[in-house]
Amino acid sequence: MSGPKDLDPSSSPRALLGAELRHARERKGMSQEQLGQRLFVSGSFIGQLEAGTRRIQSEYARMLDEVLDTGDFFQRNCGAANKSRYPEHFAEAAEAEALATAIRHYAPMLIPGLVQTPAYARAVNRAYDPTAPEETIDEWVEGRMARTRLLNHPTKPLLWLVLDEAALCREIGGRTVMAEALRHVAGLARRSRIIMQVLPFSAGAHKATEGSLKLMDFEDAPPLIYFEGPGTGRLEDDPATVTQQRFTFELLTASALPPEESLALIEAKAQDYAHEEHP
Repeated sequence: MSGPKDLDPSSSPRALLGAELRHARERKGMSQEQLGQRLFVSGSFIGQLEAGTRRIQSEYARMLDEVLDTGDFFQRNCGAANKSRYPEHFAEAAEAEALATAIRHYAPMLIPGLVQTPAYARAVNRAYDPTAPEETIDEWVEGRMARTRLLNHPTKPLLWLVLDEAALCREIGGRTVMAEALRHVAGLARRSRIIMQVLPFSAGAHKATEGSLKLMDFEDAPPLIYFEGPGTGRLEDDPATVTQQRFTFELLTASALPPEESLALIEAKAQDYAHEEHP
């Protein structure tokens, strides 16, 4: 019997590679848990590989070929499936984000990428790398704007944002840019496309004081949580960790202003920026 053919990179390569993994595993008569044990990972991790929400890294590709008797199929094709326009530390999270049915995000310092405007994204990316060529900044901004197109769908994914008040007050790109950015977020909330709350300074200390968190739920794969730092990021699928951080997000929503009060605060802040820019 002939082995599987190389994947066409133009046809959702990660989804195809995940489907091939499921086919090869079932052909060997193995459950996700059994295959996970051979790779020293959880069964849920195998499910995420098959669903395309996680990457098949080269070290796993080699082990899969050995365990599933697929020659060098996964080693040959994981490179094409892992090509991304995003930085390495964020690529897997961005691609999982595109498959999520629900995203819950606490942002402590910045307006999140999914709801940024081009001018705000340009200012953020320029701050990340002050010496980058302009064409590189253009590519980064386009990549970020491509992510925002997830919200073109009228209802999916569910996006629930908790913005720290610091994200509203940190002036990025100038007052005109901030006014536009906040009006954009407010517009999404007014159209009921997102759920948005502001965590005010008056809330004091809270469970996520040390950083941001992003929870992602999927239709046919276990949930993930993404932790991010300067130039770094990691996805976690450990059920206990996901449960703990889901509780953290619930505490944040309880401490945050209700959506209507949050919307009023954001619109007032946008008006302040616009007024101060054009007295």
